Amino acid sequence: MADKIFRVNMTDLSTSIEEIPADWAGHGGRGLTSTIVAAEVPPTCHPLGPNNKFVVAPGLLSGTPAANSGRLSCGAKSPLTGTIKESNSGGTAAQLLAKCGCKAIIVEGMAKDNVWYNLAVTPNGVVINEEKEVIGKGNFEALEILSERLGSTQGIITIGPAGEMKMRAANLSVKDPDGHLRSCGRGGLGAVLGSKGVKFISIDPQGGKVEIADKDKFRAANKVFAKSLVDHPVSQALGTYGTNVLVNIINESGGLPTKNFTSGQFEGHEQISGETMHDLMKDRGGKVKHNCHKGCVIQCSQIYNDVNNKYKTSGFEYESIWALGADCAIDDLDLIAEADHILDDIGIDSIETAVAIGVAMEAGVLEFGDGEGLLRLLTDEVAKGTGLGRIIGGGAGDVGRAFGVTRVPVVKNQAIPAYDPRAIKGIGITYATSTQGADHTMGYTIATNCLGVGGSIDPLSKEGQVELSRNLQIATAAIDSTGMCLFIAFAALDDETCLPALIDLLNARFGIGLTGEDVTNLGKSILKTEHAFNQAAGFTNADDRLPEFFSLEAIAPHDAIWDFTGEEIDTFWDF
Repeated sequence: MADKIFRVNMTDLSTSIEEIPADWAGHGGRGLTSTIVAAEVPPTCHPLGPNNKFVVAPGLLSGTPAANSGRLSCGAKSPLTGTIKESNSGGTAAQLLAKCGCKAIIVEGMAKDNVWYNLAVTPNGVVINEEKEVIGKGNFEALEILSERLGSTQGIITIGPAGEMKMRAANLSVKDPDGHLRSCGRGGLGAVLGSKGVKFISIDPQGGKVEIADKDKFRAANKVFAKSLVDHPVSQALGTYGTNVLVNIINESGGLPTKNFTSGQFEGHEQISGETMHDLMKDRGGKVKHNCHKGCVIQCSQIYNDVNNKYKTSGFEYESIWALGADCAIDDLDLIAEADHILDDIGIDSIETAVAIGVAMEAGVLEFGDGEGLLRLLTDEVAKGTGLGRIIGGGAGDVGRAFGVTRVPVVKNQAIPAYDPRAIKGIGITYATSTQGADHTMGYTIATNCLGVGGSIDPLSKEGQVELSRNLQIATAAIDSTGMCLFIAFAALDDETCLPALIDLLNARFGIGLTGEDVTNLGKSILKTEHAFNQAAGFTNADDRLPEFFSLEAIAPHDAIWDFTGEEIDTFWDF
């Protein structure tokens, strides 16, 4: 069965199945979502209006046995940044969509009369159903109801109350193999799906499977590829301590943003570190290793239990722990886990919302370190959609504008995560130049600046940072198109067998003959497509800049400032 495009029009409640246009055929994941958005969405449209489109795409290797190939990409014009946006997550949805023979789902138009719907996806296409039962419910209750209604094996992509209220930081929640939630977190795509009148998408492949052109070559390549991932020391650290292994590492570097980016080190870093979290999880019967999608060999996810050994949260990531912890000066890991649970239930980005609260703390809405106050803000304001809650749910930029704060860490209105660009300058180039607002995952220079992966470049020096970020952004765009987890990049940078094995997987899957140069050109073409969309939307190189305070305020302990000129940043696009 050849893959098809599944199109859904919410204005007239019609669906169709379409052949894949020739210029879309070589894309998957982010490459496909960005290609479709660039082709079909007017760049100047209102992100929550009828002309925006919501696109879901599995990766090129989704649904196959390839290790770590379970990432899902969702795309649209972002209501948070106004740029093109792709946000991805683990969970079961990507693999199940691929098994439905679905290359992408395009949701267009807007439902009428404030009626809500769900979309049921099978190999036969999409059926639109009116939805009443789970409207207004938090994600955890909704998922429980839907698992009973649909069975436990179907894939689910859903929005929470934040998406229903069209908050600009609303995310998408994706069910994982154990029935927990993963998030397409950044850029407010939950609000876009909410604006269409869609509460959730269910996926039932009905026994469908992905065909592989050369199974023997695929198996051989996958064996080499998986071994390269398992053997890499960063993969092993991630499997032991999760992404939160970074707290102590980044604190030591002086790049752990603390108290709304006023310092690079946090006194309470040990209390919220990956090592402390590891010991708590072991003591409480949680899971130190856990996979967010089938076939993951790194297993950097985990299950975190509360003091009563009851489930509290999973996929408890460094960036969320940093944002709720050091950035808000909170050193209680259990309180941070409770906040993460609430954010998952509301369906809102844990980075954007926590950084917004850090800005609100600077404005005096709360005192820094007031963890109980933070929980109250989430449950009594954001979850209920009060005036203050909607300001916070609109992100850090909205909070800064509402309260007259000048230290607002955003680029293209998206909150800067987890790594201070004054102390780790490569990531500052990524934040400035990313086509999608500040986002560490777009070009993760932390690998080379701090972890010694792919060589070593002094994080405090300007030397080589633009080239480093450019090369990583190109590689990441290609990786995001395969359906692979970003964390394959560590092995790809250090193990000479990894990238050739990935290319062999693609060639065996489709019966083609890609080269390394083809993969690089794919990444370049995706960045150029996204950049062109943003330019047509009104963005210029003046938007590829960090907030002014980074150049004016030195950060402890290195007394470092952001010292790149605009002209130096603009050389990023010289390719």
